[in-house]
Amino acid sequence: MFLCGAIVPAFPTVTIMFGEVQNKYVYQLMKNLKKTLSIPLIVILSCVIFPGCNYSKGTKKDFSTGLSFSYNGFIVKDVLLIDSANKRMTDNKVQINTRIAIVALGINNYQLRDNKVFPGMMLLVTDKKGTSVLKADDLFAGDQGHPPANATELRGDITIAKPMVAGETYHVKMHVWDKLKADNEINIEADLAVQ
Repeated sequence: MFLCGAIVPAFPTVTIMFGEVQNKYVYQLMKNLKKTLSIPLIVILSCVIFPGCNYSKGTKKDFSTGLSFSYNGFIVKDVLLIDSANKRMTDNKVQINTRIAIVALGINNYQLRDNKVFPGMMLLVTDKKGTSVLKADDLFAGDQGHPPANATELRGDITIAKPMVAGETYHVKMHVWDKLKADNEINIEADLAVQ
């Protein structure tokens, strides 16, 4: 007779067994371990074998400003609310008769045509009733394309002025897409409290 004991993470603790009973448990444990390790191994091998697959998807929210964004296909470093002094905003309060911007930074993974990229950008601002006060279907309409390095930062400027009024909150939506690869998109939303 011999003693054997082991603790394997993510499995019930194996207690000390004797003889043939132990062999059955060790065999079952090894069988389960093979199945459990095969999934992470496949994922790791896929990342090593297919490094050219630049696909990205995610969401992020800035709790200080309330700005949130999701991205699909694009690689995105960050999206910010920028004030009239071109500094990152720390809340969503904006002054009437000023200009702010939503800036998407570090955008990559565009589809190329003739070494150029072709972004699209929609910008919509609505009041609490859903009525649009600012709408641009495509700020890059008719564009002839850009070198990829020039399209890593996209900015949508918003002038806080009439018909906006102080004391109201306005909802902003910005949609960025790749005109050559429809799956690549960034969706950005924020509420602006006009002071």
